[in-house]
Amino acid sequence: MKRVIIESPYAGDVDASVAYARACLKGSLKRGEAPIASHLLYTQPGILDDDKADERALGIDAGHAWIACADLVVVYHDLGVSEGMQEGIRRAFDAGKPVEFRKLPPRCPLLGIPYSDVSRLLNGWVDAATALEADQHG
Repeated sequence: MKRVIIESPYAGDVDASVAYARACLKGSLKRGEAPIASHLLYTQPGILDDDKADERALGIDAGHAWIACADLVVVYHDLGVSEGMQEGIRRAFDAGKPVEFRKLPPRCPLLGIPYSDVSRLLNGWVDAATALEADQHG
């Protein structure tokens, strides 16, 4: 299996970015690759806080450390290319690693809906769960 670093956006609408990155991982796995998306790993609750500059920088540096052992860096660019992705591309080129650009189908394969609707769906679910909890404890 090729070891693949996934570059995808993690900015703006974070819920949509997470759903998109998960779909990128799934697409890479289906190609027989062994992908890693450090922005999904290090931003999980209890690991690093992406809203704190020092923790964000630590996560970015840790993700870039994997470039040395990667076979390929794949840039999924359906949602654009963020500054963080641009830095990952630069570091891959500097390390002499191949960079491949890919797009996913227009609908999220995990949910079967357009990526633009993922955030709205997730936010609606959170609002409903919060209301249900308030009813049960209120």
